[in-house]
Order: sequence, then structure tokens, then C-alpha cells
Amino acid sequence: MSIQYTADHEWIDSAHPEAATVGITLHAQDALGDVVFVDLPEIGARFAKGEVAGVVESVKAAADLYMPVTGEVVEVNEALRADPSLANSDPLASGWFFKVKLEAPAELEGLMDATAYDALLKTL
Repeated sequence: MSIQYTADHEWIDSAHPEAATVGITLHAQDALGDVVFVDLPEIGARFAKGEVAGVVESVKAAADLYMPVTGEVVEVNEALRADPSLANSDPLASGWFFKVKLEAPAELEGLMDATAYDALLKTL
């Protein structure tokens, strides 16, 4: 997998750039606590890198989900909409949020790999 991370605690798997998968990290789901609702973007919606693409609500707080790259949403995880707890139980697999068609693949270069993300977490 080609997973990269944002400082806002999203991950993106760009192994299939025609439909890169986006979700929240283990750190994010742990900080949020039990996820009770997700507001997913509409299919066909376009977002610039850094724009709010959705919301995650938990028993503790609500948090924005930021678009890690510029692109168009091509699929959303309906299973997550039906069972938001997937974001807690399996955030790096079945708890993914949406898939995006990359409009500026070079933006991936500005994201962190696992080592850099782990280093970031140690500073928090």
C-alpha cells in the first residue's frame, strides 16, 4: 500500500490514484473516542487540498475531515455511514471514508510517510 498521512490525521492510500482511499488515522479515532456519526461528502464533489470534506462526530467532540489532496469524490463508504463505529474498530481498512480521483498527484509529495507521521505524533 502507498499510505501517506496529513498533519490533520487523515490517511490516503494512493496505490490506485484513479480512486485513492481516504480515512482517519488510529491517532484520530483514539482522540475522538466512540464515533457516532459521519457526514460524508457527495459523490462528484470537488475539493481543494485542505478543504473540509466531511465531519466526524463522537461522544467527545466533532472534528472536520480535511481533503488530503485536490480531487473529486468518486465513492463514499456507505457501510461507514450505516455503522460509524467502523471508524473506531477498523479505521485503516473497512472504516475508510471516501475515494477521490486525484487532480494534482504531485500534492502527494507533500504528505508524510509512516516514519514522519510517527515522529509528528511524538511531538503532540
